[in-house]
Amino acid sequence: MTLRDELEAGTEVVHTSASSRRQEQRCSTITELRQLSSDRYAVTLSDGDSFRVTLNDVADFSLYTGRELSEDMLCALKEAAALSRCKDRAMRSISARAMSERELYDRLVEKGETERNAAAAVAWLLELHFLNDAAYAAGLVRRCANRGYGPKRVRDELYRHKVPKELWEDALAELPEQDDTLDRLLAQRLRGADRGDRAALKKATDALLRRGFGWTEIRYALERLHYESDEEL
Repeated sequence: MTLRDELEAGTEVVHTSASSRRQEQRCSTITELRQLSSDRYAVTLSDGDSFRVTLNDVADFSLYTGRELSEDMLCALKEAAALSRCKDRAMRSISARAMSERELYDRLVEKGETERNAAAAVAWLLELHFLNDAAYAAGLVRRCANRGYGPKRVRDELYRHKVPKELWEDALAELPEQDDTLDRLLAQRLRGADRGDRAALKKATDALLRRGFGWTEIRYALERLHYESDEEL
């Protein structure tokens, strides 16, 4: 047998094998396609299985009652439906509050989405310009400043919300001068306390340290308010 004959015989075997697999596949029939909302449908199959799909899934797979689905097509449909649900969950998540890319990805996986679908949903939202880590980081810094957080606490928040470190420097440039904020917070903490009350002074400075202000910043604020300060507080 020549090489050509062998190749043709092999091709014939492959075609026969593929044809046999297609014939061996069980088909499922859609017994009900029920609309749940403007963009949601419930699919019920002849074997009792049921799942939800989107309007796009209905159109892409030409779904209708009585439609027969091969095992491969049913698998592809369920994968498409799962990705659609993941995208919906991602959209709902960022509609509830802004998130970084990594924060959203981790949230989707924690909710049970596959890593592949979570990554695809994040990429989809990036294409739609609904995710932007640089803009999110700048907004987070401004919100922290409005809450009276110092630089260290702001960095902690950037880390907690999984903002890439390469974006921190530009984001922290949004942090305004905080002398007035620090003076106001310190005055509130020391209101009614005697100037010689070291316990009250220590309690106030500890609270500001927890807010993310450094000791040097706090010491200057104490001096502006005419309080004595030392390293032993």
